Amino acid sequence: MPYAIDQRVDSDVAAQQIVLSPSDNQYFDHLTTAIEDAGTGGKGQQLLQSLAQFSIEREAEIDGICSTNHQGFASASGQIDRVREETKVLMTHIIGLNEAIQTSTETLAREKQILVESRAVRQNIDEANQALRDCLEVLRLANQVYDLLGRKSHYSALRALDELQDVHLLRITKYKIADTIQKSIPDTKKLIADAVMTDLNTWLFRIRETSQFLGEVAFYHIEQRRARHKDRAEKFISLSNFKLNSAVESVADEDEEFDILDNEDVQVDFTPLFECMHIHDALGQKEKFKVDYATTRRQQKDLLMPPSVTLVDPEGSSLSELLEGIAGFAIIERATMSKAPGLRSSADVDELWNSMCQTAIALVSNALSEVTNAELLLKIKGIIALFIQTMTSYGYPVRSLDAFLLTLFDKYAELLKRRFSDDFQEIVSTDDYMPMPIHKSDEYDKVVNVSWYTPEKPREELRFPCVLPFSQMYPLCCIDIRNFLNQFYFFSDDHFQHLKVIDETLKTSLDELLCEKVCQSLVDRLSTQYIGQIVQILINLEHFEIACQELEQLLVAARSNASASGTIVLKATEDFRSSKKTAEKRIFELVNSKIDDLIGTAEYDWTASALETEPSNYMQTLTRYLSNIMNTVLLGLPTEIKELIYFDALSHAATMILSLPLSPEVKSINPNGVAALAQDVQYLTEFVDTLNNPILKENLDELQQTVSLMQAESSDDFYDVATRNKKYGRVDVMNGPILLEKLTHTVQLPPKNDKLTALSSRFGMKS
Repeated sequence: MPYAIDQRVDSDVAAQQIVLSPSDNQYFDHLTTAIEDAGTGGKGQQLLQSLAQFSIEREAEIDGICSTNHQGFASASGQIDRVREETKVLMTHIIGLNEAIQTSTETLAREKQILVESRAVRQNIDEANQALRDCLEVLRLANQVYDLLGRKSHYSALRALDELQDVHLLRITKYKIADTIQKSIPDTKKLIADAVMTDLNTWLFRIRETSQFLGEVAFYHIEQRRARHKDRAEKFISLSNFKLNSAVESVADEDEEFDILDNEDVQVDFTPLFECMHIHDALGQKEKFKVDYATTRRQQKDLLMPPSVTLVDPEGSSLSELLEGIAGFAIIERATMSKAPGLRSSADVDELWNSMCQTAIALVSNALSEVTNAELLLKIKGIIALFIQTMTSYGYPVRSLDAFLLTLFDKYAELLKRRFSDDFQEIVSTDDYMPMPIHKSDEYDKVVNVSWYTPEKPREELRFPCVLPFSQMYPLCCIDIRNFLNQFYFFSDDHFQHLKVIDETLKTSLDELLCEKVCQSLVDRLSTQYIGQIVQILINLEHFEIACQELEQLLVAARSNASASGTIVLKATEDFRSSKKTAEKRIFELVNSKIDDLIGTAEYDWTASALETEPSNYMQTLTRYLSNIMNTVLLGLPTEIKELIYFDALSHAATMILSLPLSPEVKSINPNGVAALAQDVQYLTEFVDTLNNPILKENLDELQQTVSLMQAESSDDFYDVATRNKKYGRVDVMNGPILLEKLTHTVQLPPKNDKLTALSSRFGMKS
């Protein structure tokens, strides 16, 4: 390795280093370095002078030495000559080397110039390459934006466009392509916004198409919750006090996790909506997007609502599809509020919900006139109740729907009332009004189970066939009454908030049916002349009164409103009770009318010349009639009613018999006439004695005392108040004197008519 020679030393030092080099290699190294430095610095001549000066100095030094030592000098001189020769040769080499160095230096300078120039070109090329790469990167990103759009990666496309604008375009701002791309960015952003809105509209369309199915799945899920709640309530009675969607029910059902938007039946992906929101937010169009989205959802809501619905479809598909579509739409809205806060306000969602509810209520109300079947209306109510419970679980207010259920209930009550009114009317009109025959024990059990009837004998003592006191209409009406009650309360199943209305409407409707269709119909039939039918009506009325009393207790026990208290009084109970009085009066009328007819056939000869030995025919017929009617037609009546009829009939008979001698047509009454009357009264008295009821005999007191007065030898006792009160206290003070005035104490013998005279009179011959 050559020693580095400091370029700042002068040529003399360099010459000394060359000459004084310890070895040939170092000598040539120092020499080459000195020549290169001299050639580069333009000091070649100075180097030669330094070497020549060094040579002269060495020669002088040698001469000095030689003068003292010639031999040595001579030897050294020879050496010096050789050195000189070598020096000359060396000088020649140095000059040649210097020229070569100068030539190579010039070549090196030219090459260096070329290198400098090539470096400048290379730098320009590198700059051009970098600019080209930057432009290509910009173009690549620009193309990537469109590629991402093509792959529907809208948000990535927007981010790439922002990166292009904020980073890469700044590197090529001095190029025209940057200006061109910069101008195209707003159009590209609009293109992205349009593309994402297109995707969103497609998503919204699919959501609209999926809404009904989503609602159907939600309905099914609520039905499953209902079933689980019912099962739990059967196992744990305390849970039956809590309704569906209550806090307790929700906690009890929390193990059954179900995501309405992500399950095996339906999946709703909100990614298009989120992407559209982010892009419009990034574009600074968030508020505009909210307005556009709200407008689109309102339009979809309008498209969701049909112009009309039909309710007479047995499956209820038209109504179900409507409510399922509304439910699905509303569930999406509620999910949007949760997943995309700020996009949908509660006011907007509630406005859409209320609008859909009002439209649905109007559609159903318009179609209600088609419904004439209570069971169909109950099915309609069930669909609406399921809709209400479903939407309640998603936090929607259902007050208007609950109020609409009242309208449905009024319609339901009207249909039930109309149907059972027709049923009662038919039962009453087709009844045979005869005691109901029972042929078998199972038939008896069925009748007793459905009727409010307490048998007089234990079932074990009965022998079949047998006869029940009421006619067939009573158990049939009892069955209808029970069905009426049950079907009324069917409306409260699943969901109905107005339980008090059911109780009140049921009581009113039941009262109206019993009063107008049963009681009044029976009363209208009292106009018949057939006493047996009237008696059966009276027996039926008796049992209906008992049934009403039982119904009052049943209505209290079945009362929907647990907080309600107090008794329930049916107007029908009093109506049946008063109608019983009407029926009794009608029986009295018919019995008394028959008594009037029989007594009207009486033919007393008040001035008879001979005594009658037998009771009058009318009296015998009258007693037979009373005995027969009590043991046949009136047999089924309660004992107290039969006694009352007996009492009234005997009282009326006594009055009518007493009116016979009081008739203005009777001018006089002889003892034979009184005896005939007394004989009939005694016959009647003996008949009453056979009835074993002392009270009934009191009805004959006035008649008996009047006859006794007419048979008395002296009438003075009657005019003596004290005696009259003892002996004739029941005799009318006005009738007594009238009869006494008609009495005569003589009996005229019948005149003896000549047979020929009688014959001539018969054939119109004159005497």
